[in-house]
Amino acid sequence: MTEATATYPALDKRPIANTVVLFDVDETLTPARRHASPEMLALLAALRQKVAIGYVGGSDFSKQQEQLGTSSIPVTDLFDFCFAENGLTAYKLGAPLASTSFIKWLGEPKYKQLVKFILHYIADLDLPVMRGTFVEFRNGMINVSPIGRNASQAEREAFNAYDNEHKVRETLVGILREKFSDYGLTFSIGGQISFDVFPKGWDKTYCLGHLENEAKVPGGIEYTTVHFFGDKTGKGGNDYEIYTDPRTIGHSVLNPVDCMAQIKKTFDL
Repeated sequence: MTEATATYPALDKRPIANTVVLFDVDETLTPARRHASPEMLALLAALRQKVAIGYVGGSDFSKQQEQLGTSSIPVTDLFDFCFAENGLTAYKLGAPLASTSFIKWLGEPKYKQLVKFILHYIADLDLPVMRGTFVEFRNGMINVSPIGRNASQAEREAFNAYDNEHKVRETLVGILREKFSDYGLTFSIGGQISFDVFPKGWDKTYCLGHLENEAKVPGGIEYTTVHFFGDKTGKGGNDYEIYTDPRTIGHSVLNPVDCMAQIKKTFDL
C-alpha cells in the first residue's frame, strides 16, 4: 500500500490526540527545491497513522505539489493540512480553506514602488551569474531572488555559498526594511537564493490561525499541541517566528536526514 492509497484514522481518532505536526518544506522535508525521498514520504505516512500532519511553506502550492506529490498523487492526499504561502492558500483533507491576497492588502501604488526599487537595485548588482524571474508575485507575498528563480541547482548552490560570504540578500533586506519601514512589511530570508516579503503577521504563524479555527467548526478539534520542524529557525530565517511562537513546540533540523531522525525519536517510529 502506497502513501497515497493508505487509509488513516479520522482526525479525531488519531492515537496522539489534539496534536498536529507541521513541517517546513525546503531543507526539512526535501532538499531545496527538489523532491522528497521515498523514505521521507514513507515515514510521514507512518507518522500520520498516529497524529495529524501538515506542511507550511512560503512557496506557492504548485511548487509544493512538485516537491511532495507526483503527477498522479496530489500533495493534498499526503497531508491532513497543506499550508502554501504560509497558509494564505490552505487545504484541510483536500478541501480549500479561506484565502486572502497580498496585493489587495498593500495596494497597487505601494506595490509598484516596492517592486520598481527592488528591480533597480538588482539591476545594479554585479553577481557571478544572473538568470530570470527576480520578483515572483504570489497570492500572499512576493519572493525576491537576486540571482533569479530560473537558476539551475548548481547555480543555486554556488549563489548560496557566494551569499554566505557577501551577504547579498541580508544587505538588500536591510535596505528595504529602512526604506519601506512605513509599509508594515516583514522581510524573511529562506532557502538558497531568495527572500520573502509579506505583511507583518503573515509569516508562517499565519497558518496557526487556521488550526485555531478548527475548534470553532462543528465537530472540530481543538489542537492544544502543535509541533513544528524547520531548518531556518534563527532570527531572520523564515521559520523563526513559528519556531519561537509560544503556541508551538519547535524542532530545529539541519536537513531532511536530520529531520527524519528527529521524527523517529520524537514520535517513537
